[in-house]
Amino acid sequence: MSPRSAKVNEELRRRSKERLLQAAVELVGEHGYDTTTLGDIADRAGSARGLVSYYFPGKRQLVQSAVHRLMHRTLEEALEREPCTAEGPERMARAIDAILGLARDRPVLMRQHMAGLLQAEVGFVPCPEQRRLAELLRDTVARHGSQDVDRDYPMLRALLMGAVFAALVPGVPMPVPVLRAELFRRYRLEWELGVPPDAEASDGTVCDTDLSRFFSTGVPAQPIRADRAGGTDRTDRSGRTAQSK
Repeated sequence: MSPRSAKVNEELRRRSKERLLQAAVELVGEHGYDTTTLGDIADRAGSARGLVSYYFPGKRQLVQSAVHRLMHRTLEEALEREPCTAEGPERMARAIDAILGLARDRPVLMRQHMAGLLQAEVGFVPCPEQRRLAELLRDTVARHGSQDVDRDYPMLRALLMGAVFAALVPGVPMPVPVLRAELFRRYRLEWELGVPPDAEASDGTVCDTDLSRFFSTGVPAQPIRADRAGGTDRTDRSGRTAQSK
């Protein structure tokens, strides 16, 4: 049997890491952080336990990366939801609703995430998942009309984190609609924008127990290439071909 190529090995490693991220989100959401072990995560992912330590320094870093993946993909899905728009107020409203929606729909997972961020021995760990989340939020701030994104992005991040924390405080949680109203006042947004609490989005913002769409454990999307008519086409994860002109 001939040895696997470097490209095949790279793809196998990518899939293994994706499965670990997905398993971490699922298990912590189901059972909490303390009850979930690295062995549990490896077993759910169908991976050798040594692979967890190969990709991540520890459980806290793995869970933080997994939640940041969930956050940035949830936000990305909300921002790209039909009808697509470049309007700053609508995108800001969608961003707020997406993050508050995670606090409402996945309280166990988000409470554990916030607790991890406050631990001095780990704290806030920059990772590719967090950087993508930051890019989306910075773009949202810019589209909303910020004249100083470097100043206004950290403020948005702090306000969202504060709102999530307030929604999850055991015993005295604040209602998500109240937190939403305060953020909407802060950014001068009409209540009807985004997904108001009494409405249901047509795509991407309702709670879904199946998180597989956020983790690329299958065949990766093919690179975009030019077609004969001068447009572009690409194959998505399901094998279908999408074309644009």
